[in-house]
Amino acid sequence: MADAKVIPFDDDRSRGSRGAGSRRRGGSAESAPAGDEGPVGEVQPLPVRGAAAEDPAPEPDASPAAPPAAEGGGADGGLERRVAAGLSFLRRRLTGDYAVDDFGYDAELTDQVLMSLLRPMYEKYFRVEVKGVENIPAEGGALIVANHSGTLPLDGLMMQVAVHDHHPADRHLRLLAADLVFVLPVVNELARKLGHTLACAEDAERLLAQGELVGVMPEGFKGIGKPFGERYKLQRFGRGGFVSTALRQGAPIVPCSIVGAEEIYPMIGNSKTLARLLGFPYFPLTPTFPWLGPLGAVPLPTKWTIQFGEPIPTDGYAPEAAEDPVLMFNLTDQVREQIQHTLYKLLVQRRSVFF
Repeated sequence: MADAKVIPFDDDRSRGSRGAGSRRRGGSAESAPAGDEGPVGEVQPLPVRGAAAEDPAPEPDASPAAPPAAEGGGADGGLERRVAAGLSFLRRRLTGDYAVDDFGYDAELTDQVLMSLLRPMYEKYFRVEVKGVENIPAEGGALIVANHSGTLPLDGLMMQVAVHDHHPADRHLRLLAADLVFVLPVVNELARKLGHTLACAEDAERLLAQGELVGVMPEGFKGIGKPFGERYKLQRFGRGGFVSTALRQGAPIVPCSIVGAEEIYPMIGNSKTLARLLGFPYFPLTPTFPWLGPLGAVPLPTKWTIQFGEPIPTDGYAPEAAEDPVLMFNLTDQVREQIQHTLYKLLVQRRSVFF
């Protein structure tokens, strides 16, 4: 594997075209016509005189008939609907009757499968508490900027679930990831399906122009691979490329602070030799990995808090402001300081790492 590298946000170099994936062929669901209604009632014949040996016809049951299972709201009807929806989903996947966008994002697979796989970790394992989600705009493009930590990028995935499950407008977060993500087998495909794309200015601007929520973690590998002793101390935010991107599109910047991810894999060492051999930016050594083998790769069940801060508007600046280095430095520093201040505040409020 080639050495991993991060394409800087300021890099505007041209990139190759992507396959847009399968196109939706369409198809409308047909419902069977309802059956004809039967007669409302029948006229009963008069009894024959002298026919006492014949018993009178039994009275019809006055209680209303139970509705069919498919029409009722009981468990059987709900189960049938779920089975039908599942079979319909499988049919569309097998026949290719689904759509992905130019970046490979598969909305149906994300909503019905991938989020369902991430949600137990989000709700039961890390027990994520979300604050300030109302600060994310209900519509239009916005750039969410967050701190990065945890040795493995689980913090980005948990932030994605937080937006997906808690935002009142049902918005979806499109994360910008390092190129290492897109050269790893399986991880590459899953990242594309989840809506992730390469961390470069070109892709970020296209998504913002389409009115998408874009998530970026400017610390990159410096943040996610820092030693445990430097936990919750923000690293350098690059050259402020994310600010320039937001200024060009007039998109607000929403600071996001994540507490809890730092302790899932306490990184007490870094094997640089193994990192070079494998082409990784670092090879973590933790109290459990690699000493316990695969068991050591299980993250610690820490308690997480994700807080979205008040948005910083950028639509009031002139178009040429995106090229002003002083302005970019000031806005970058403002975002970084707001995230760092919120981290300290959340740490003071936290009772324990695990509760």
